[in-house]
Amino acid sequence: MEKRYDLLIVGGGMVGATIACALGNTELRIAVIEQRYPTAYDPLQEHDLRVSALSVASENILRSVGAWDGIIGRRACPYQRMKVWESDADKASTEFNSDHIGHDHLGYIVENRVIQLALLEQLKSFSNIDLICPANTQGIDYAPGSSVVRLDDGREVVGKLLIAADGGMSRVRSAAGIGVHSWDYEQHALVASVITGYPQQDITWQQFTPTGPLAFLPLSGNRASLVWYNTPAEVKRLVEADKADFMAELENCFPDCLGKIDKLLQRGSFPLRRQHAQQYVKEGLALAGDAAHMIHPLAGQGVNIGLLDAATLAEVVINGHRRGDDISSLSLLRGYEKQRRQHNLIMMQVMDGFYRMFSNDLLPLKLLRNIGLGAAERFLPAKNSVMRFAMGLEGDLPALARGEKL
Repeated sequence: MEKRYDLLIVGGGMVGATIACALGNTELRIAVIEQRYPTAYDPLQEHDLRVSALSVASENILRSVGAWDGIIGRRACPYQRMKVWESDADKASTEFNSDHIGHDHLGYIVENRVIQLALLEQLKSFSNIDLICPANTQGIDYAPGSSVVRLDDGREVVGKLLIAADGGMSRVRSAAGIGVHSWDYEQHALVASVITGYPQQDITWQQFTPTGPLAFLPLSGNRASLVWYNTPAEVKRLVEADKADFMAELENCFPDCLGKIDKLLQRGSFPLRRQHAQQYVKEGLALAGDAAHMIHPLAGQGVNIGLLDAATLAEVVINGHRRGDDISSLSLLRGYEKQRRQHNLIMMQVMDGFYRMFSNDLLPLKLLRNIGLGAAERFLPAKNSVMRFAMGLEGDLPALARGEKL
């Protein structure tokens, strides 16, 4: 037995759920298919390993779709400053401070699960949206204007517009025959959650080393998330090391500003891949988030550009629907691709440039990097412009990212 929808969103993670919430309370009939519901939030639980640095633009998007209160009501950590350096933080570094542009924060560090829970909670309040969860996809038949997703319990759902929000290994993208350009970086990321000797902090920092950056992300209270980029073999060794040896490695390799680590709570790792879909849209199909692109997490922009995809796609769809256009038409969907694909490609190339420039120890480049970091600190107009762009306060932004309703 099949059920028909205007939009069929495969993937109820942060990006897919945001698209749905942005289209809540409209005439569009929407189904969101998600494999499993996230574990319920308990304030006594320790922080999850997977966290995101949300920009102000992402905060605006989540606030506009009604999910922000659900995030703040659970757990989120604002940060006001961000510092970047290589060898000597006192001689060549750049510190961004939201005070310098009249804002009280640069962004928030939030657990991915908290973001998803708040979005799904909001999604369920809309009468025009069905959340099909838990649900395992048995098969996907892409057809312009009438795509079918078959579930393992025998149900079939049909969508006029099929949206792939099902991650980097997207089955929807594969079913539609869209290829990707991709390669693996020669780095993995080790993530550790810890209890620090410091109270609540308002700064996130990153030190560049030849094997990859060392990063600190503040969490609520005296908790923090540490990110250690290194070769795959070294990350594997660190993940498998016993706690005492791992703590000694942290103390030896991380800068003094980290302070004392009182306790290691969790650690894990993941590979780093750059991936970009050859196209974002086809007739009756659109890709968003990791299904469309995967970026080096160096500056924490992966989730932010995914949420910009969501906001832009929702705006294109709702504006087209209000004009009476066919929301599955290629001409309409190309407007979304035009706004997002080039922007995302530029962001990916910038991150690749940072990766290549800092992932070596050649003396000329090292001197150039340190001169550049020192100059950036002194050239305030440029530094503040970079800060505003990273926060999502400048550029061609969708309405939701500006804090406006659709």
